[in-house]
Amino acid sequence: MTTHIELGPALRAWRERIGPAAVGLPIAGNRRVPGLRREELAVLAGISVDYLVQLEQGRAKNPSPQVLAAFAQTLRLNTVERELLYRLAGAVLPPSGTVPREVPPGVQRMIDRMSDTPLAVFTASWDIVQNNQLWGELFGGPVEADVRSRNLIWGHFAAPPAPGASRIERGAAHADAFERMMVSDLRRAADRYPDDRAVTELISGLRETNPRFADLWTRYETLPIGRSHKTVVHPELGEIVLDCDIMTIERADLHIVLNWAAPNTGAAEKLALLRDRAATAAH
Repeated sequence: MTTHIELGPALRAWRERIGPAAVGLPIAGNRRVPGLRREELAVLAGISVDYLVQLEQGRAKNPSPQVLAAFAQTLRLNTVERELLYRLAGAVLPPSGTVPREVPPGVQRMIDRMSDTPLAVFTASWDIVQNNQLWGELFGGPVEADVRSRNLIWGHFAAPPAPGASRIERGAAHADAFERMMVSDLRRAADRYPDDRAVTELISGLRETNPRFADLWTRYETLPIGRSHKTVVHPELGEIVLDCDIMTIERADLHIVLNWAAPNTGAAEKLALLRDRAATAAH
């Protein structure tokens, strides 16, 4: 078998079976091809479209371990398929390690340009890595020294709000959808990093602490990451109704969480006020 020639058809087959909703992309307009477009897979995997075309056509070979890892995650490959991917690429399957926390320079530059949006970066297991000034103004509260308290899922299911921090409220339907989505994504992280002791301890602690989490964990749901809706109750400004989008950086295995207010609303006015505060603090 000529591995780099076989790699192309395999990538195309895996790409064509994954719909955009499965990776958190919106479905817009008429789609003439099944599954993900090349442009979509390239963006999610952090490579150029031209390089992906070369791989699919067998004109490029020996993709880096980082690219292979991004393909495996984006295309939702199971254990057997992941092993096949690496074998077709002529690469050695790496052992599972710990959840990555490093923000690539290109991603950091993108984040730095989004200072007008409340934004935070989380690991695959939902530990916060960094947040911008506007996120801090919106959610407030002290920076937690305890690592577990800096985990978004732990904060939702098991930790009381910190003194001086904003409180998050969701309607019943939105809360159910959010919780199911987050537990499903944490299961994906546990599957990808079975040797990460912190992830194992996080899940164990949540199952012991919160019956709702324990119930959701036993459902084995696989849900895509998507938009959520919430009300942030700010200690000074009161209720701020926001939509939340999650951008997944597959190659770095990070989540970027962004919050938006509908235009011409009271929430937008309050967010603008916080934006002014953030700009003043930054200077």
